[in-house]
Amino acid sequence: MPTSRRTLLKTSAAAAAAFSFDWTRALAQAETVRIGSVYDMTGPFAAGGSIASSVGTDIAIELCNERGGIGGKYKVDTVKVDSQSKADVAINEVERLINQEKLDIILGVFSSAHAVPLAAKVEQHKKILWITTAVSTAVFKDRNLQYVFRAQIHSDQYGQAFAGFLAEHTKAKLGVEPKDVKVALVHEDGPYGVGVAAADEAFAKEAGLQIVLKEGYSAAAPDLSVLVTKLKRAKADVISHAGYNPDITLFLRQARESGLKFKMLFGAGAGYSQLDKLRATFGADIDNFCNIDPVPAQLLDPAKLAPGVGDLTKIMVERFKAKTNATEVPPHCSMGFNQTWILLNNVLPVAKEKYGGFDPEAIRKAALDVDIPPGGTIQGYGVKFFPPGTPMAGQNERSTPVVMQNAGEHISVVWPTNIRTQDPVFPLPKGSVYAA
Repeated sequence: MPTSRRTLLKTSAAAAAAFSFDWTRALAQAETVRIGSVYDMTGPFAAGGSIASSVGTDIAIELCNERGGIGGKYKVDTVKVDSQSKADVAINEVERLINQEKLDIILGVFSSAHAVPLAAKVEQHKKILWITTAVSTAVFKDRNLQYVFRAQIHSDQYGQAFAGFLAEHTKAKLGVEPKDVKVALVHEDGPYGVGVAAADEAFAKEAGLQIVLKEGYSAAAPDLSVLVTKLKRAKADVISHAGYNPDITLFLRQARESGLKFKMLFGAGAGYSQLDKLRATFGADIDNFCNIDPVPAQLLDPAKLAPGVGDLTKIMVERFKAKTNATEVPPHCSMGFNQTWILLNNVLPVAKEKYGGFDPEAIRKAALDVDIPPGGTIQGYGVKFFPPGTPMAGQNERSTPVVMQNAGEHISVVWPTNIRTQDPVFPLPKGSVYAA
């Protein structure tokens, strides 16, 4: 039966419409870069800093899109997942993002316990893992990763800052030589805590400090009274504690109840950077504790940074407060924002313009081209990734932490001395419930 002219026209019109729709959809997809965002939005890591990191990432992506997208041309579309503070969930979700969502770029990851296996998994797929927050040195050490990058600091640097502060201040502040200072190292027993404690131990020994106790525990432990008893027996002058939010709260509560005394406590980021939550529970009890972490960007003098960097910090702070109703902007917000901003503004435009696309090979090459001098990011440090074939391939060689000290609503940078904003209070003042 011959086809009528009317039917032919209808068929042609439908085909043209379908082609137009498919072309428009393909064009829209071509103009959008899809990125997976993996954070713990529930579970114990959520309150330990993961949510704050995710908000920082969201702000960076929003701001990039408002300015026209990557290179002013390509908008970013985020596929968000909740890893639920569970390593197996994180791995399964990343597998889904790669295999089902067909994503080439995964960013985020709060917990080092997640980052270690995820780095191996994403590397196996030859996709990009851009770590914003997890700090364990073990993520990169001697693994020669090609597709995993971290502009964030690593856990060995916590030990350098811890020992460096004590070596510099014990004589002047405590009236004793470093060799006479008794140090206790306590930590959760995941890659984060183990990495920080190992670095603390190595650099403390190098500085000649006495290590009187080194003890790990499960972050999910329901009771830490035995650990507190060991600390009391060790009579440590200084405690370094690497923990998350729930276990820190348990430790400090049981330490106070048992009458544990010390001259200073150093946190190692994570739960100790969620100062508003600790203050809500302990009030002035935690005043003058020190915390080692990448600096919250708002504590730096913008005049000492590259032009425009201070403006980014101002926008980040304003939006974080608006989104969360928080009065404190924790370091984790700066981590999420800073690392995401580097990816969106210093890596992906180069991948497209110099290497022809947003595929993993182009991104990998562009990341290795990054050369941001000190002062070029909102957290003050520069960015240059160790190349393949080196012991820390994929890690930023220019990252640096700081030692911060809190007093009420005020947080100060007290080390390194060249950028400090206040002389440290050391030891704890006599009015502290924990003061030796």
